Amino acid sequence: MQPHRIVSPEVWLAERKALLACEKALTKARDEVARQRRELPWVKVEKPYVFEGPEGQASLSDLFDGRSQLVIYHFMFGPEWREECPSCSFLADHIDGAVPHLANRDVTLIAVARAPLAHLEAFKKRMGWRFKWVSSFGGDFNFDYHVSFSEAELGRGEVDYNYRMQAGLDELPGISVFCKDETGQVFHSYSSYGRGGDLLIGAYNYLDLVPKGRDEGGLAFTMAWVRHHDRYDRGYAVDPGQAQGPPEKSAASCRAER
Repeated sequence: MQPHRIVSPEVWLAERKALLACEKALTKARDEVARQRRELPWVKVEKPYVFEGPEGQASLSDLFDGRSQLVIYHFMFGPEWREECPSCSFLADHIDGAVPHLANRDVTLIAVARAPLAHLEAFKKRMGWRFKWVSSFGGDFNFDYHVSFSEAELGRGEVDYNYRMQAGLDELPGISVFCKDETGQVFHSYSSYGRGGDLLIGAYNYLDLVPKGRDEGGLAFTMAWVRHHDRYDRGYAVDPGQAQGPPEKSAASCRAER
């Protein structure tokens, strides 16, 4: 812990009140952004996407599970990966507690990844998660919503991610929101990528309260400190030079066909 400024209670209270004004302004700004997000126009989903889940094949419409709003977290878990990326697992650790609350606000929250269902189920069991996780293996869904990229796209040096061309990996994270009207037609209302996922990570909100904060300033990429929750042990150490990249691929891997 670095040395910190020590003041009297009176000085602390004055500075805390000044910060409170900033916090209230941020809350109002966040509310306004949320309002504008809700006002975005929708796009009709025309393509008949098919997913594989625990109950068998399902359409995008089926994934709503009787509700009119669907939130999908796009996991970084490629068809050839041994396991899901630690950063997405960090976010996933916050999903189970939210699912029943959202279900009672007309929202279904699920996860989608390109890895085959058997890989998803095995990793889900290891992590102790209960939320629904379906596979888009062999389909266009991840590619159409800009979280998976072909070898040809990667070969050009830049991919279309987070609404701009930039360097990327074969799998990247994201959140997409869909709505269904009274006729059963499905619409895409919102997608967010990159740090947009911070909103879903409660642990970051706790870290933002403490003096050290997220403590990510000296890292090659911000989440280099994150591990799968069953991989933190007494030998845990952070390599500040660790670069972002996909996990190792399986020795006996399967390939998705677009």
